[in-house]
Amino acid sequence: MKIRHVFSTPDLDTAQAVMNTARGAGVDNDDILLVARSDIELEDIPNERKEADTDLIPAALRGAGYGGAAGLLAGLAAVVLTPIGLTLAGAAAATVAGAAVGCWASALVGSSIPDPIRRKFDAEIQSGRILVVLDGKKEFLDALESTLIASGATPLPYESTKAMA
Repeated sequence: MKIRHVFSTPDLDTAQAVMNTARGAGVDNDDILLVARSDIELEDIPNERKEADTDLIPAALRGAGYGGAAGLLAGLAAVVLTPIGLTLAGAAAATVAGAAVGCWASALVGSSIPDPIRRKFDAEIQSGRILVVLDGKKEFLDALESTLIASGATPLPYESTKAMA
């Protein structure tokens, strides 16, 4: 399972040096993201390096799971109640409908909530610092931390499993 680590850097050049160090140590290019104030992101950070601004995708996935489970339970309850006359195919349709509605509703809510890194480190971001987010095995990133510090990164107190691992 991949763990997400966050490092703070004072400017884009330092963030680039930290990214190069991480890449050189074996961190996959797709596992490196940058988070910065919106004006810095617009001007200086390429789109493939930007972290999502919202909790949209994780919220949609949670909603699909919970909605699908609720739809399955409702469909199975309807199968048990013989006067309704619902078949197992109907229960499957209720599961799919529940997942779709749950995904849609959760995605709407998640699109309005900033992602957890932006919420936790808003003061760092607003002060103009650039956050380098690395995803990888905990042991590997822990061993790499001293090298990243030497490149100019400051580790921040954040460890989380990657939402889309």
